[in-house]
Amino acid sequence: LGRMKPVIVVHGGAGRIFKEREEGCRAGVVRAALRGYALLKQGGSAVDAVEEAVRSMEDDPHFNAGCGSVLNVKGEVEMDAIIMDGKNLDSGAVSAVKCIANPVKLARLVMEKTKHMLLTDRGAHLFAQAMGIPEIPGEKLITERSRDRWKKNLEPDSNPEEFQKDLGTVGAVAIDSEGNVACATSTGGLSNKMTGRVGDTACIGSGGYADNHSGATSTTGHGESIMKVVLARLILYHMEQGMSPEVAADTALDYMKTRVGGLGGVIVVNKAGEWAARFSTKQMSWATVKDDNLHYGIYAGEKHIKSVDEALACEREGF
Repeated sequence: LGRMKPVIVVHGGAGRIFKEREEGCRAGVVRAALRGYALLKQGGSAVDAVEEAVRSMEDDPHFNAGCGSVLNVKGEVEMDAIIMDGKNLDSGAVSAVKCIANPVKLARLVMEKTKHMLLTDRGAHLFAQAMGIPEIPGEKLITERSRDRWKKNLEPDSNPEEFQKDLGTVGAVAIDSEGNVACATSTGGLSNKMTGRVGDTACIGSGGYADNHSGATSTTGHGESIMKVVLARLILYHMEQGMSPEVAADTALDYMKTRVGGLGGVIVVNKAGEWAARFSTKQMSWATVKDDNLHYGIYAGEKHIKSVDEALACEREGF
């Protein structure tokens, strides 16, 4: 069997990235992609790589996932995450989880240690305890930025919709040397959302989908719109019809925009290892590593390329 060249693609959320946060977002997606790729190079699985990449971004306060998640209407962090293995279509997800650092890790445990696919709120909490996942105080996940945004959104004349634009869900897709694909997605959801609101991230086929027969994708953007068109699965359907990852992504994003007025972004890898990072929002932070080359960008048409060695050297010096 010809071994596949591993590929990883990550996103740090579609929307509007404020100038002062651009560098941090770029550095964060690059770091996540390099970490996932390092695992793949050592012969690690696609599932390991996407989990590692997403965990790296959950721990980075620049992104709306894990630490740095936005707050719901009651001022709490409630997070959603999913992971999926393209080999056998196994998936695990959690929704409305509180007080844990890495929801993607819990999603993976749901996939591997239960017969179920999605655990929510209290049940997810009990399962995390049973699995020995350390509980952390909710405040530990709250950044000053999230709290300020929450307060602004509570003001009578505020328009939370305006602030939703930098959504910052995080995700990763990968193909490993065995040719297996996987995806993972994690988010804090929408700022000032109703308690118990679950978006697309935890929903298989919407927040992500992975199938060795076609490829893998992870999505970001307006959750309710993504759910209406089942965006991740729609992209893979287009690839099954023969479209390239880029055309499939653009076609699906275009449909979501015209049909339900929703904006978003996606990352895709197909079973041949071709990839795409596409978005209908103003921006999306993304990075990919293939053939020991790192590509990354935030704006439409922006694409920086560095060798992995050069990128790792920059990492050590601190971007």
